[in-house]
Amino acid sequence: MDDARLAELNDKDPKKDGNYVLYWMQHSQRAAFNPALEYAIREGERLNKGVVVGFGLTTDYPDANARHFAFMLQGLEEVEASLQVRGIKFVMRAGSPNKVALDLASDAAMVVCDRGYLRHQRAWRRRVADEAPCQVVQVEGDAVVPVETASDKAEYAARTIRPKIERQLDAFLTDLQEQDPRKSSLRLGVKGDLDPSDARKLLKRLDVDRSVSPVSRFEGGTTAARERLTTFLRSGLDGYDDGRGEPAARQVSELSPYLHFGQISPVEVAFKARSARSAGKDDTGSFLEELIVRRELATNFVYFTEDYDSYACLPDWARKTLAEHKDDERQHHYTRKELEAGETHDPYWNAAMAEMRETGYMHNTMRMYWGKQIIKWCNTPEYAYETTLHLNNKYFLDGRDPNSFANVAWLFGLHDRAWQERDVLGKIRTMTAKGLERKYDMRAYVDRIDEETGGKV
Repeated sequence: MDDARLAELNDKDPKKDGNYVLYWMQHSQRAAFNPALEYAIREGERLNKGVVVGFGLTTDYPDANARHFAFMLQGLEEVEASLQVRGIKFVMRAGSPNKVALDLASDAAMVVCDRGYLRHQRAWRRRVADEAPCQVVQVEGDAVVPVETASDKAEYAARTIRPKIERQLDAFLTDLQEQDPRKSSLRLGVKGDLDPSDARKLLKRLDVDRSVSPVSRFEGGTTAARERLTTFLRSGLDGYDDGRGEPAARQVSELSPYLHFGQISPVEVAFKARSARSAGKDDTGSFLEELIVRRELATNFVYFTEDYDSYACLPDWARKTLAEHKDDERQHHYTRKELEAGETHDPYWNAAMAEMRETGYMHNTMRMYWGKQIIKWCNTPEYAYETTLHLNNKYFLDGRDPNSFANVAWLFGLHDRAWQERDVLGKIRTMTAKGLERKYDMRAYVDRIDEETGGKV
């Protein structure tokens, strides 16, 4: 494990009378290829302590609903079973993650945590580091190149961060040695108040927002993630460079929900993609560009941008051009309720909204088209931004993460340049229905989504 993945969050020593090493799991929700877990096991061996994995489940997590909780709990059910095989106790408790971590830390020799990049995730870790009675060490396992190693500032675009990442890629794209602890923690008296062994039963107990239903298209957990990866590497990676843009084809990995919840490691995905013999250099390179450069540009954005979730985060030139065209006449205008229901004049947009609403996912080409039209159809760019982010975070399984905030901001000019000036959009890049028709089989896309959603288009 590279030292660049490690950060001591306080200057305290391990507690000699602690009963276990605590791995406070929050972002990396997996028992395999998890650097934080492996580091906790290593430290447990050094201190002659067993390892306890603790997870705090808060039902008021920002913008989360039953769709997100169902998928997450499926993954955590697998985490508990996998850890038990390795002699590691999994303790899930209801409450704010930082409070649960501090409660468990009171009997711990030391605390190991994974890393999150959003404002509230960073605040949780600061509080735990400040108040825990023992050493707290953070392990960064959900970026290929650690964020501060890649860059020390907010990057302008993919072209500026790409060489910085590529220079260091080989050093961080390595396999992870896993070991089972010699000392089991299964008989320790520490207990949880939530039972993760039955995800469906637990979800029924939780007081969560049920306005958005769970989906059947995705099953949560590392096993499901690895199965998708294997299928993609065998039959989807070959031709990816040319085929990934076609919405009707689904020649994409569809791993983003699993990466969002940390149910699979991006290092593992990249490592296996690099080792695959099913595709040529261009296909593999195109996939790694999306998985590493684009994804970690988003991480860079939220880490170095305080207001990453507000309209103010947009580049000056983008806000200026949108303001100049704020009063332009809109050819079409829809309320948020009409948009959410997919009640527009545009069959391609309606199909994309149906895919998002009913399956929790949308092909990336359609995500771009979907967002660009919202800008054109709302009365102000500020309201368009709020609406896009609201729908994004409400329905997407992979919403509410760095990629979401960066991708929504990209629609409005982030990480992009000025283009030919047009009505409403100004110099913001546009996407049109005619452009989709020239490049892709849009009739096939609409038909596919209509079938998958049971005629909801």
